[in-house]
Amino acid sequence: MRRRRAEKRELIPDVKYNSELVARMINFLMERGKKSVARKIVYQALETLGEKKPETDPLEIFLQAIENVKPQLEVKSRRVGGATYQVPVEVNPERQVSLAMRWILGFARARKGAMQDTLASELMDAYENTGNAVKKRDDTHKMAAANRAFAHYRW
Repeated sequence: MRRRRAEKRELIPDVKYNSELVARMINFLMERGKKSVARKIVYQALETLGEKKPETDPLEIFLQAIENVKPQLEVKSRRVGGATYQVPVEVNPERQVSLAMRWILGFARARKGAMQDTLASELMDAYENTGNAVKKRDDTHKMAAANRAFAHYRW
């Protein structure tokens, strides 16, 4: 190892839902340090989810959406004797959440319309196990399954 690992900073839960995951989503969404804008977008998206499914708590929908998008396996490139292999590796829990949020936000940004609406739509799709982010997770799993033969190169 070259240097010491960066220590994880303690994340303060958000004010409205008292959830660290919501706070993390706000931080992921934030651009140029505009946290209040990001907070407004995430809260409006969660309110929209509450209106679409009044019988379910919006935070519950959000948590389930993240859970549905989390990848269990991914492939990492590994060079062995001049050849590069895609080696399937398990994803650690912290990275699972990061990837899930990154994919959901990425696809929400790619959609047309106001960000709070597209984020709400993407979260709803993820909650119902449909949509782009879930497809991305499935593709990642398929890639790992296809490269199972190289699993012995794991390091």
